[in-house]
Amino acid sequence: MAHSLFDINGKVALITGSTHGLGMAMAKGLGEAGATIVVNGNSSQQKIDDAVKELQSQGINAVGYKFNVTDEQEVIEAVQKIQSEVGPIDILINNAGIIKRIPLLDMDVADFKEVIDIDLVSPFIVSKHVARGMIERRQGKIINICSMMSELGRSTVGAYAAAKGGLKMLTKNMATEWAKYNVQINGIGPGYFATEQTKPIRVDGHPFNDFIISRTPAAKWGDAGDLAGAAIFLSSKASDFVNGHILYVDGGILATIGKPSNE
Repeated sequence: MAHSLFDINGKVALITGSTHGLGMAMAKGLGEAGATIVVNGNSSQQKIDDAVKELQSQGINAVGYKFNVTDEQEVIEAVQKIQSEVGPIDILINNAGIIKRIPLLDMDVADFKEVIDIDLVSPFIVSKHVARGMIERRQGKIINICSMMSELGRSTVGAYAAAKGGLKMLTKNMATEWAKYNVQINGIGPGYFATEQTKPIRVDGHPFNDFIISRTPAAKWGDAGDLAGAAIFLSSKASDFVNGHILYVDGGILATIGKPSNE
């Protein structure tokens, strides 16, 4: 039956940077579909524990691990521990990331490098060590969280756009090298979503809110839950012959050259 293609019940899914925001939304989506969720963060153990409790309160099987995704040795140890204590990692979502809104002429090299390190280098590190087990088992799903900035530029986010553009190409090259082992590596490019972080600017009359509403053909901000379907699709057998693809979940922004007609 068609629905069995999307069955991820019992799969182990590691989602980096999943204590809040879109990472938590995808954790809820995959967890509700039956996956065991491995929550990751690096800021505090309390945030990880709170995220795990929130998932568990909704009947989701979840555990948490604190480690720095930019530290290769920490990643190696964490992956080994997860696989020993929870099970083989079937699904990896590289979601951890930061953005620094600084004009390029004013940006320190250290800030630029930090964004690249977290947003681009860490997906390489984590994928490298999770993929070894996937390749050995001849199955696995890796999802890199890209961005519309993987395709477009925007003032003050040069480092972020450089990282996300690089992540798009890293995704394609991972697929080029690992697809033959029955590992599917794809990306999701979220548009503008209604989260706690965007709440202050999601009010009528705010210039950025009005810009997003008018610029998006769907004429609204995305709901964080809208990412769940894309994440489940790319985590399931339904995407077994999809590789090196970036799925943009953006309400149609990348489909249009400018402000939609009012007709």
